[in-house]
Amino acid sequence: MGNKKQLNPFLRIFFIVSALLLIAIVIAIAMFYYIFGITEPEGLSLASWPATFTDSFSVWMENDNGKIRIKEIGLERLDEYGLWLQVIDETGEEVFCRNKPESYPARYSASELISICTSAYERGNTVFVNSYENSGETWSYLIGFPYAIGKHMLYYNGENVGRLSPLFRKGIFFTLCAILLFVVCYGFWLIRHLGKIAKGIGDVSMRSYSPLHEKGIFGEVYGALNKMDTEIRRSDKVWQDTERMRREWIVNITHDLKTPLSPIKGYAELLMDSPAPDGGTVREYGAIILKNANHTEKMINDLKLTYQLDSGVVPYCPQAIHLVRFLKELAIDIVNTPAFTDRSIEFESNIQECEVCVDIDLFRRAVSNLIINALTHNPPETKVTISIGTDQERRILIRISDNGIGISDEEQSELFNRYYRGTNTKQRPEGSGLGLAIAKQIITLHGGDIAVKSKRGEGTQFIIILIY
Repeated sequence: MGNKKQLNPFLRIFFIVSALLLIAIVIAIAMFYYIFGITEPEGLSLASWPATFTDSFSVWMENDNGKIRIKEIGLERLDEYGLWLQVIDETGEEVFCRNKPESYPARYSASELISICTSAYERGNTVFVNSYENSGETWSYLIGFPYAIGKHMLYYNGENVGRLSPLFRKGIFFTLCAILLFVVCYGFWLIRHLGKIAKGIGDVSMRSYSPLHEKGIFGEVYGALNKMDTEIRRSDKVWQDTERMRREWIVNITHDLKTPLSPIKGYAELLMDSPAPDGGTVREYGAIILKNANHTEKMINDLKLTYQLDSGVVPYCPQAIHLVRFLKELAIDIVNTPAFTDRSIEFESNIQECEVCVDIDLFRRAVSNLIINALTHNPPETKVTISIGTDQERRILIRISDNGIGISDEEQSELFNRYYRGTNTKQRPEGSGLGLAIAKQIITLHGGDIAVKSKRGEGTQFIIILIY
């Protein structure tokens, strides 16, 4: 399934702002109708509808020889809307009514009609008043609406308002122009900064980015771009260094694999070409072939193990062991190896015994690699010391020290890198160059760590730190 396209963040902001504005408009319209609207038989109308209906009702009235008559359509509208009508002549006497409640009188004085014009909702009705003139005669009519409608009249200085009206219109015009100009200028300013950001992102991807000044409202964005460029350049350098070491390591390991293969091939050809080699010669050649085959197998196993550890698929079966006894036996096994019988290895312990949970085979491999590394990379007279103790944090410290030639600071920083090959490799007769990397991975798998302390001409100390 393909990745979903991500919206431009500024386009997303535009949509969010637009949605909020639309919601605000809808809420404003809803509040307007909630405050200024009423529900009448035909639907929702403005609260000014009763006044408008009262003013236009006169079209359904006519003078019939001095008597007022209401057209049938007007009466139907009154019944349909649930309204009542009362027509008053010039003397204030009622001359016609329709649906009028009994609580309203049949005669009104002039002051009562004026009062009704401004009266609020009472007795279940809001009453509106208007007049009808025809043939020199005038009738007043009242229409009652079953709605609680507020009546308010605004009074103002007409002369001043008339004088200020042109200024007000010009003010609105110039204000709108100023707002439009501001929006245009702000748009260009925003586009310029967005262009810088877009160009910066493109330059970062092309590795041609120049740092931007971290100021203004986009300072944080510029700062993030600058930091991203710095991190990418640092990552590129690490990748280039790692790739360079990896290529060098491949060249070296290929050469190391060819080294034991050459005598295997050479002595195998001698055996094939010899017409009838004697038993002694066969055994001698066979021993050399076997030795180099074992060397080749060891390098291949080291390659397999380091990549298994790296991918987390190596079998890991921890079990409890007595660590002091385990290290003593390991030191004895190495001393009894023919290649190291004449070498000096000492064992020291500041504790009686302690029990730890480790994978025996892997842990043996890690400690052996460190010991053998100290033996093979130093002169024959070098003394190697294995010591075990604890610190104040109740951690187990296994120290493998030597008084050999030491390691430079530059080599120490790269010592456990799988692709790194140190400069001091001439004394090493054989190996894959992966011993320290494998030791580091195994100790890390056990929840521990390895540290190294060394100085040229004064020896080296590897410290295995375990938590128990």
